[in-house]
Amino acid sequence: MEMNKNVEIIEKQKSSFEDRHLNDESLSGMMDLLSIDVDLSSSASNREETLYSKNVMRKQRNWERRLEAKKSKRKEEKQRRKQNQQDKADVVSQLSKRVIKAITRERLEEARAAGPRLCVDLSMSDCMSHKEISRLAGQIRRLYGSNKKATQPFHVFLTDMKEDSLLYKECIRMNEGFLNYLIDVTEESWIDLFPSEDIIYLTPDASEALEEVNGDKVFILGGLVDESIQKKRSYTRAKELRVQIARLPIDEYMVKRPNPKNFHSKILAINQVFEILLTFRDTGSWSKALSAGVPTGKGYVVSSEAEADLT
Repeated sequence: MEMNKNVEIIEKQKSSFEDRHLNDESLSGMMDLLSIDVDLSSSASNREETLYSKNVMRKQRNWERRLEAKKSKRKEEKQRRKQNQQDKADVVSQLSKRVIKAITRERLEEARAAGPRLCVDLSMSDCMSHKEISRLAGQIRRLYGSNKKATQPFHVFLTDMKEDSLLYKECIRMNEGFLNYLIDVTEESWIDLFPSEDIIYLTPDASEALEEVNGDKVFILGGLVDESIQKKRSYTRAKELRVQIARLPIDEYMVKRPNPKNFHSKILAINQVFEILLTFRDTGSWSKALSAGVPTGKGYVVSSEAEADLT
């Protein structure tokens, strides 16, 4: 009996061991199943994340391509607008140039028909050197340029201008379009073209100052570059022909300005005298006209400016 009990105990222990073993195996199986589920879940999650990342990257690439396309389109549109604006500006510029040219031509033609007359006396060019004649040709160019810009231009004459002279050749060589200048170029002398009573010969050696620039008068400028060669040449010529002479009112409106060389001169180039006459016609002020036309290097300054410097 005692043996039977022992067998029974052994059987129970064996059964308990088997149950535990089965339980362990079950638990291990369950753990394996859970591990598989976790792995499957993780794998699925990774796949989802990969798909999501790919979608995000694809969308980002598409967005970047659209953005780049928009930038390129905006750049092209900006360049197109800029080119259109440039084209319009070119058209306006060309139109403006044509309009200005037409207005200038109209003014000069009106001046030739009824404007105040001004002659450059070129009868003394034979006493000048080649260099001085070239300088005179340059002064004629500047004189004509000022007349083109003027709101009230003069009717300009170049008298005693011979076609076979060196001056004529220099004017053609140095002055582009000289043959198309809207001025009168003649071999005749001014004394033969106009009544002597209408003439005022401007020379710095005259004692009488010019007061007005009247439209019914003819103003004569002596075409000399360096009057120091033969002093009072234009003055003497005008006196011999018994015409009225006058000087610019430099003494009346200007004073000498001190300078290191103590240099003071009233001798002006013909284009400078012409500029003074134009400015006076526009402003009616000798102070403004002389200030605009007399270079500071001549050693003179308008008296009001001199007083301002002293104060």
